[in-house]
Amino acid sequence: MSTVRVALATAVATLPREPGLAYEPKFDGHRLVIVRTAEETVLQARSGRIVTAAFPDLAAAALMLPAGTVLDGEVVVWHAGRTDFALVQRRAAATPGRAALLARTLPASYAAFDVLELAGLDVRARPYERRRALLVDLLLPLGPPLQPVPMTTDPELAETWYETLPAGGIEGLVVKRLDQPYPAGRRGWRKLRHTNVRDAAVIGHTGTPRRPLALVLVLPGEDEEPLVSSPLSPGLRTELAATLARRAQTAPAGATVTAIGLGEVPYHPLDPPLAAEVRQTSGRHPPPEVLRLRTDLP
Repeated sequence: MSTVRVALATAVATLPREPGLAYEPKFDGHRLVIVRTAEETVLQARSGRIVTAAFPDLAAAALMLPAGTVLDGEVVVWHAGRTDFALVQRRAAATPGRAALLARTLPASYAAFDVLELAGLDVRARPYERRRALLVDLLLPLGPPLQPVPMTTDPELAETWYETLPAGGIEGLVVKRLDQPYPAGRRGWRKLRHTNVRDAAVIGHTGTPRRPLALVLVLPGEDEEPLVSSPLSPGLRTELAATLARRAQTAPAGATVTAIGLGEVPYHPLDPPLAAEVRQTSGRHPPPEVLRLRTDLP
């Protein structure tokens, strides 16, 4: 199967309001393409990596789709009434042996926002408004865990979503033109992010387990590419060391990651990942600042 090139979005600072726009909530999850072939279901991450084994619950649900269907959307995990990116990353990082257990304890949902092929027909050249109608007609009869994202053409309602939905784990809005074909591989959409404070998955740490220095993070929407945080505060170092000490074992520092200003540095992977709340400005410099560990997650 060839890699599906997904549409991308350009960040904007204010809510666009010109005529002919559609607004969707931006979920705090992992980008995921669902490909239903005649024989099976294949799940592809934004990077092109095949992640079917990590989400057996979604792969099974997608068997209800017509053969020759391709969907674009976001996989999310709900916890305590909100979507949680760190738990999605835990699902994505699971070994095949743990994936089935996590599918029961942390079930995934799929927030679909576009249909690229339907029953073998490529519909990417059709306007978004038409593709949206096809998506809703396809998924509403099936129900959860495959669901279309909410959409409105009313900028006042979109602004209300923007102001009220962050409590549910929604990090902003995605804005699309109603007459727009699917912009595969291009930044043809716009995104308005609510805040630069976000939850991140902690997939490792630099330093030693007793004296950790920084976290190795995966942030929502960053194509699963790890980042090294800024140095931890003394209090966070102490808290992380205590958390690591309670784990049965700590992996050796066999992996490496690129740190800004330092090049390749070794780090200790964490399986399963932890979670942290971080503050990040636009781009990759300066590195994300860790505000707190999310010890409230299961």
